[in-house]
Amino acid sequence: GPHLCHARPHAVCGPEVGAAVTPAVPLQAAARCPALLIAAPASGQGKTTVTAALARLHARRGLRVQVFKCGPDFLDPHWHQLASGQPVHQLDLWMNGEADCRQRLHAAAQSNDLILIEGVMGLFDGTPSAADLAQHFGVPVLAVVDASAMAGTFGALAFGLQHYRPGMPWAGVLANRVGSERHAQMLRDGLRDSADWMGALMRVSHGDAPAASKQGAALLPERHLGLVAAHELADSAQRLDAAADALAATPLGQMTAQDLQRWAVDFPAPDNTTPVPALLAGRTVAVGRDAAFCFTYAANLQTLEQLGARVVFFSPLDDAALPECDAVWLPGGYPELHTDRIAANTGMKASLMAHVLQRKPLWAECGGMMALFESITLTDGTQHPVWGLLPGHVTVHKRLAALGPQQLVVDGHTLRGHTFHYSTAQSDAPVVSRTSRPDEPVAADAGEALYRLGSIHASYFHAWFPSNPLAVARLLGGVAA
Repeated sequence: GPHLCHARPHAVCGPEVGAAVTPAVPLQAAARCPALLIAAPASGQGKTTVTAALARLHARRGLRVQVFKCGPDFLDPHWHQLASGQPVHQLDLWMNGEADCRQRLHAAAQSNDLILIEGVMGLFDGTPSAADLAQHFGVPVLAVVDASAMAGTFGALAFGLQHYRPGMPWAGVLANRVGSERHAQMLRDGLRDSADWMGALMRVSHGDAPAASKQGAALLPERHLGLVAAHELADSAQRLDAAADALAATPLGQMTAQDLQRWAVDFPAPDNTTPVPALLAGRTVAVGRDAAFCFTYAANLQTLEQLGARVVFFSPLDDAALPECDAVWLPGGYPELHTDRIAANTGMKASLMAHVLQRKPLWAECGGMMALFESITLTDGTQHPVWGLLPGHVTVHKRLAALGPQQLVVDGHTLRGHTFHYSTAQSDAPVVSRTSRPDEPVAADAGEALYRLGSIHASYFHAWFPSNPLAVARLLGGVAA
């Protein structure tokens, strides 16, 4: 498609999974590209649907769209990748750090026609917030507001989001879940500045939704950890097209590539960075990837390859054995939805056990760790055996057990990441470290435990590998530099 916003000609169009994150010689010129940060006054307003619809709409028109997700999230990026056709990366001023965010945005601006960043929770929620990111990089904010139960107050809410902080870059406001054309006009009339109006998305009825979504009104269905991942639904593409078609009727959706230039942003070049040492050179890392183990950042895979590792994938649910490998990463996901299949795959259990008995490293995150315990008790009280490589049991609760940014020290190297889980674990496995919140000291009885048993390291902690590749190399058996 047409590339309208690049600082210079380019040979590679956009970062793919496995591509190097940091160029060997950083470009010094700022890169210019239209960009929007899609935010809201709260969670559940429709940010993900609007972001994915906007990406889908412009990708269908031939533009190259790069989508980012503000803050840690494994589920929304599935939809954005399907919508844009490109891997989706996280942006968080704490988890990534400012330099990493700057590098990713600069690289995206060089090879794309539009950058979309989906916010997290409400615009000003969290530290750092989506608003912090928008202001730091000068990205205009498009506010998405669920207007289903309001009229004139819509204008007050939009005005507050724009002016709560001085100097907030602003694009406008989109009304979501609107009941009728008359309702839309009432919402528009409530705005102080009519130029802020980006249009209205009508409330989706059961009959309007694709076939698989007629059980509920939402185009993008949810469950206890967030949205259902796009690859789990047979009609994901149709859902996205339906959302894109609806957006195409709005002033926002009718904007051409040239119109989008009003939101062009100059993204500064990254500073010189130290190359990642090839501490995993010559080693093969097997990464679990299927319906039960799917919480994997594309940037984490890139970091493994930067460390020199060869990355291979396997299905812990379906494969009878591990592929040939030197280390295993068992990521998080939904083992509680697949306990019977996990228990039935005795070949994989034996293969994992043989791997560990050979003292080969196994890093298990959250759901990956849950599957290594002896059993999982579900919310209905039923107990289900799993692989039993770690002593102890897991209980799934109806309420959230832990949520928030966390950091973990591994052999003196600090990894940043987060925690988000509905279960708790009881185990006699040795605890060699605990996570802590940002800027808080490690407490012996607080934070997520890092269990170590033989060559197994396991924790509820989800690591953002680019934050400290040296720590990742230690977890996966790399030799220290």
